[in-house]
Amino acid sequence: MTTNAITTTPVQRRRPRYRFLRVSRLTLLYVIVAIGAVASMMPFFWTVVSSGKTITELYRYPPTFWPESPQFIQNYTQVWTDVPFGRWLFNTFWVTFWALLGGTLSSAIVAYGFSRFRFPLRDAFFFVTLATMMLPVEVTLIPTYLLFQRFGWIDTYYPLIVPAWFGGGAFNIFLMRQFMMSIPYDLDEAARLDGANSWQILWQIILPLARPALATLATLGFISNWNNFLGPLIFLNSEEKYVVAVGLRYLQSTFAGGSAVVSRPQDHLLMAAALMVALPCLILFFLGQKYFVQGIVTTGLKG
Repeated sequence: MTTNAITTTPVQRRRPRYRFLRVSRLTLLYVIVAIGAVASMMPFFWTVVSSGKTITELYRYPPTFWPESPQFIQNYTQVWTDVPFGRWLFNTFWVTFWALLGGTLSSAIVAYGFSRFRFPLRDAFFFVTLATMMLPVEVTLIPTYLLFQRFGWIDTYYPLIVPAWFGGGAFNIFLMRQFMMSIPYDLDEAARLDGANSWQILWQIILPLARPALATLATLGFISNWNNFLGPLIFLNSEEKYVVAVGLRYLQSTFAGGSAVVSRPQDHLLMAAALMVALPCLILFFLGQKYFVQGIVTTGLKG
């Protein structure tokens, strides 16, 4: 009896201590995560607050954390009336839609070939495709510009849309290929026994099962095309053809106030415009975050 009491007592004493250490670690972890979340949200919060301030209050020191006399409606209205912001939004939606459609479809088709067909040098071609991810866009910018200039595509949307229809990018191909390789080949064989060809298998079996990966591509592609700045800056010259990314740069330097041009940056209007530009990306991510996370996780199931 005495021996049993002596041997079990230390174990019983360790449990409350272990529990205390575990709770302390979790509490510390949650505090760190909460601090990181607040820090990451501060720029967005400051954008929202600044978009409702007057120019005088925005430059005041120390800053105020909420507008003393909110000017949200006036600032947002001025952005729409003093510059062709609506036109820029339409241009951005137009370019994003066609580039996203082409990039998603073409990358799915290329990935289907890499994942479902066996042909000579297949792995070598796939490796070369992945190697293009290491090339910065700036490296190919000059030859690309000269090529599009020879085509007569400068100051048009073709340089922003047409390249997306030829593969959609190495990362998109990699993502779709990894997801398709996790789909059992037995489905292909069963479909072929029923008389389906390769195109029917792709459209009727593979793509419906690849909805999480397609949602991931759609989300990433929309954000990438929506925020594309370098391409429109290089290839577009006319102000009425600007997309919102270039339009924000225009607002950062000068702002049109009626018929006059104000040389002083109007940062409160810039914040209002930036918030309106960010809203579509935020809405899309919140609506598709379930498929987005699922698509990212399942792409690594099979290599």
